[in-house]
Amino acid sequence: MDSPIDGSIVLFGPPGAGKGTQAGRIVELTGKPAVSTGDMLRAAVVACTDLGMSAKKYMDAGELVPDEVIIGLIAERLEEEDAARGVLFDGYPRTIAQAESLENVAKVSNVISIEVPDEEIIERIVGRRMDPETGDIYHIKFKPGADEIQSRLIQRKDDNESTVRNRLAAYHNQTAPLAEWYEERGLLSRVNGNRSIKDVGDDIASKLST
Repeated sequence: MDSPIDGSIVLFGPPGAGKGTQAGRIVELTGKPAVSTGDMLRAAVVACTDLGMSAKKYMDAGELVPDEVIIGLIAERLEEEDAARGVLFDGYPRTIAQAESLENVAKVSNVISIEVPDEEIIERIVGRRMDPETGDIYHIKFKPGADEIQSRLIQRKDDNESTVRNRLAAYHNQTAPLAEWYEERGLLSRVNGNRSIKDVGDDIASKLST
């Protein structure tokens, strides 16, 4: 396989599509660090940077942090040594406006969209169960767990069908225009996420190679 292309990578997909697993594989493949805007915000607040203090005012008020603050944090992150060949953006940008702002500070070379049918996502999430003693995640169909732990497995309150459908609707409303925007620029690669972890990962790897 050829070397991964230079530039930053954007990864998005619906909740439950397996982005976390595939993000880890992309980091291993490319050597690009994963960037979480949430993590950056929390770190900036703890470090009491100018941008962190600005963000804290909005966070304390329960308001969304403005895009210009997020972009400022991203610009600072891209100046670090490990980001010399770009980073992996997981879950950002979410809107066309954010993508346009991101263009000012980062070269995006590839956008990966992991696509899974809504009904499959609902089955994945609604069937999840957690062991409160270990934190391990199981699934009533795909990974039921041993008989002796069944009585203590619990379902998260937001892992119900109504909540999942609302999250999916919000995701599609935000992401459909963004996917088209990147597709028009020749950057979008759509990946069928309704397969094994290995098959999805191999497909992504092929799309990240020159």
